[in-house]
Amino acid sequence: MANKKGRITGLGGIFFKAKDPKATKQWYDEHFSLGTDQYGKSFQWYDLNDKEKICHTQWSAMKDDTDYFDPGKQDYMINYRVENLEELIEELKTKGVKQVGGLDKYDYGKFAWVLDPDGNKIELWEPVDQVFTDMEEEKKKAEK
Repeated sequence: MANKKGRITGLGGIFFKAKDPKATKQWYDEHFSLGTDQYGKSFQWYDLNDKEKICHTQWSAMKDDTDYFDPGKQDYMINYRVENLEELIEELKTKGVKQVGGLDKYDYGKFAWVLDPDGNKIELWEPVDQVFTDMEEEKKKAEK
């Protein structure tokens, strides 16, 4: 499928506030065998349009006093996987969507943040899934 500006391709992550993130992650691990690590849990799945491509969605508890969701006041933040993030941000700005912060680039992808109509901060992520796939493979090797 051709890349389109503004296309959301899936959920990149669910982040929520917890009084004790470490204990919350341990609880989910104990009761649901989630297999959490210091970041939470990365779920792997295959891209519907490319059955060979492994994708990732992150689940993570964050400290309840985190400012990561600011200026939003919500207790959670959804990360959306998108294509062509830089072009998308420029297009959103022309439509009056408020960007929060800049555009961050890492080896595992690009990130930007905007506010939805209710003032909730959402995270947009153009992922480089191979980095996470490689990390999962290294983790499996280390466990053997």
